[in-house]
Amino acid sequence: MKLLFLYGKPAVGKVTIARALAKRTGIPLFHNHLTVNLVRALFDFGTPAFVALRERIWWDAFRGAMDAGLPALIFTFNPENSVPQAFVDALFDEVSHRGGEVIAVEISASEPSIESRLGCASRVDDGKLVDLDTYRALREAGVFRTPVIATPRLRIDTDATLPEQAAALIAALL
Repeated sequence: MKLLFLYGKPAVGKVTIARALAKRTGIPLFHNHLTVNLVRALFDFGTPAFVALRERIWWDAFRGAMDAGLPALIFTFNPENSVPQAFVDALFDEVSHRGGEVIAVEISASEPSIESRLGCASRVDDGKLVDLDTYRALREAGVFRTPVIATPRLRIDTDATLPEQAAALIAALL
């Protein structure tokens, strides 16, 4: 399985690009907030119970996709420190050991762009981080510095690249 692992800070455009990529390629999209919102219905974000259930769901989804022989999967991910580095490392290792490939794509944007995008309606609808003060406090506290993702195959700056263009660049890696 090819795991298209799109990652970056909040509001850089991961899901927007992933949706364009899914439409272009027909590859299923498993975006991070599908799991986060489900688990937040039961537990507060970042609590031990939240982290444990989120990880179990992620593993079940990834292993289920690999076991079913899914040729590819798009996953969006926001590195933040409630995710253990060991999870990311183990995921990349397992995909590789099963004969698959992780294609890591770093999605970025300038801080002014991120801050201006935080309040968009789609972010509110998806239950994502929308409060500027909270984002700034998390950023300053270093929350988005870990886990560290291995060297990406591609880096996309959404200040300079439209979602359809980004999807085409990623699709070309296939």
